[in-house]
Amino acid sequence: MKIICIGRNYALHAGELNNPLPEDPLIFIKPDSAVLRNNQQFFYPEFSKDVHYEVELVIKINRIGKNILKKFAHKYYKDIGIGIDFTARDLQQKCKEKGLPWEKAKGFDGSAPLGKFIDKNTLPDLRNISFRLDLNQKTVQEGQSKDMLFSFDSIIAYISQFFTLKIGDLLFTGTPQGVGPVKPNDHLEAYIENKKLLDFKVK
Repeated sequence: MKIICIGRNYALHAGELNNPLPEDPLIFIKPDSAVLRNNQQFFYPEFSKDVHYEVELVIKINRIGKNILKKFAHKYYKDIGIGIDFTARDLQQKCKEKGLPWEKAKGFDGSAPLGKFIDKNTLPDLRNISFRLDLNQKTVQEGQSKDMLFSFDSIIAYISQFFTLKIGDLLFTGTPQGVGPVKPNDHLEAYIENKKLLDFKVK
């Protein structure tokens, strides 16, 4: 199983971090050890003092595919879920300043809490999916899939040029504006269309 993530896929989020908008999807990968399932607790890592939440819609691939045309991309997934891309922002910044890869700031153990999935056919409009993240019962991020710079199908078509997509692969599709830090004892809840699919605590 691969976890392929798209960075800077919402213009307002790119702006809040003073990043330029990408011309093509910005890709990075998390290892499978990053996944937290079944609302497991997230243990704050000792190597960072500035871990940020980033809520994202997640696509689960259900067919093997390579060089997938955009017009056929919708056939390669049927389930959409929600997850958190935890980012050690202090480590990421140090890596950026040195021009180094920043996977260790994104792919550390437990950095990808993953919620339940729902059948995409139960959603009214895939081009306008509403989702949000609540932190300690206060909404901190809200997004709509219509605001993505690169759509689900565009992402699948682009990624499949470089990586063969396999059954069970997860695509994290980017986060909207409103990212911020977490701390021990925080409670995070993530929703798609007001249906809670992820609920866990920070330890």
